[in-house]
Amino acid sequence: MDVPKPLIAIGAVAAVAGIGWFATRPDPDAGWLGYVEAETLYVAAPVAGRLADRPVERGESVAAGTLLFALDPETTDAETARAAAAVVAAESGAADLAGARQRQAELDVSRAASAAAAAQLTKAQHDFDRMAALAARGFASRAQLDAARAARDSASASLAQARAQIASGELTAGRDEQIAAARAEVAGAQAGLRGQLQRRREIAPVAPEAGVVEQTYYNPGEWVPANAPVVSVLPDARRKLRFYVPEGEVAKLRPRMVISFTCDGCGDGKREAVVSYISPRAEFTPPVIYSERARSKLVFMVEARLEASDKPLPPGLPVSVQPQ
Repeated sequence: MDVPKPLIAIGAVAAVAGIGWFATRPDPDAGWLGYVEAETLYVAAPVAGRLADRPVERGESVAAGTLLFALDPETTDAETARAAAAVVAAESGAADLAGARQRQAELDVSRAASAAAAAQLTKAQHDFDRMAALAARGFASRAQLDAARAARDSASASLAQARAQIASGELTAGRDEQIAAARAEVAGAQAGLRGQLQRRREIAPVAPEAGVVEQTYYNPGEWVPANAPVVSVLPDARRKLRFYVPEGEVAKLRPRMVISFTCDGCGDGKREAVVSYISPRAEFTPPVIYSERARSKLVFMVEARLEASDKPLPPGLPVSVQPQ
């Protein structure tokens, strides 16, 4: 029995439509689409200057502590030397105020005079004691006893004077308020020196962590404005996933949840990341991931932190996050 040609044509169209629907139908097991994102570090100096050195190049891997660039240090070194000199001057002034009024040689003279006065007092005391004993037995006059007493008292006064001179010479040259002000000046000078030493380090910064040099903005010899980035670095440990979840499925996620994902070049097995942020606002599906598989009208942006790796995933790499 012959089949009418119109029926054959209708059947062919239906078959093609069915194959097309099968090929383009939403895959219920498909993951949430996204990509790898990196947090770029922009390294700059807080002061302007001529770029003296930039030993790294774009695309180069750098370890933590690697010198990224250095500005001409001449001006900064001069300021550092001036701050160091200010510290020395302040410390000398404070030491002078806190030191004894008299020099050591002068104090030695006063101490010798005190020792002589003490010896004279001892002799005068013995003479007085002897004269008092003679006067008690009538062998010495009252005038002789008074003279011996006067000699003893004079020797005692001389000793007190010598000791007072020593105490005066040992006093500090400044009053307590002056000494406190001098010590505060020393602390201020030392703080200024620390600031200059820090500035010296800031004009020659190093990589804070391992990563890849993403871009260089100035070449040696060029003038660099203050706070202008000279080098940008993509740290290996600061990679994350950014993916988009339909509004009807975002409730499945919560912060610190472990999710799995796949990507081209990641191997056959699944990799894991930890959810770190869930956007509180819905947005339209961004063009970067829009496709027949991801055509939900409203989605929520989610970020997940990747573990540090010796071979970090490159930024922009598409990923597919598997729903839990």
